[in-house]
Amino acid sequence: MQHEPTRTSPVFLLCDGQPPLKSPDGPPPRSFVETLPVEMSVKIFSELDAASLCSAARTCKLWHAIIEQSEQLWRRQCLLLRAVCQREVDGDRRDGLSWKVTLVRNYSRSCVKRDWLRGRYSCVDSVGELLGRRMVPLDAETWGEILQAELDR
Repeated sequence: MQHEPTRTSPVFLLCDGQPPLKSPDGPPPRSFVETLPVEMSVKIFSELDAASLCSAARTCKLWHAIIEQSEQLWRRQCLLLRAVCQREVDGDRRDGLSWKVTLVRNYSRSCVKRDWLRGRYSCVDSVGELLGRRMVPLDAETWGEILQAELDR
């Protein structure tokens, strides 16, 4: 009779030899979120960009709950977006909106505004070149910034 080596679960190795949080009789953990403290999971999720964070939130109920409830994750993403849409982000925060709502309200706007300011639309010859591009309404101050950037080019 040959001796089979015992297999150590990767979760066991990640936890410095500590047993997984689930009971030995129960099913093994399906993801790192089930074994790590919430703070560690939030730290891991904080490495994701906004689009990946939204995708991760759709993975399972546990991931969704952690991501949705973490203002820290949404704050970090929103502060990155603030570099382009400072006035809009600051206004939404003054109005008492959460970091997540502020991010959702301003994400598309920041992408369009960034592209305009970088000159992506400076030499558009026809409307056909804009097909497939997402456009959003911009306020008068933003158009002023864009026009000033165009004049400076």
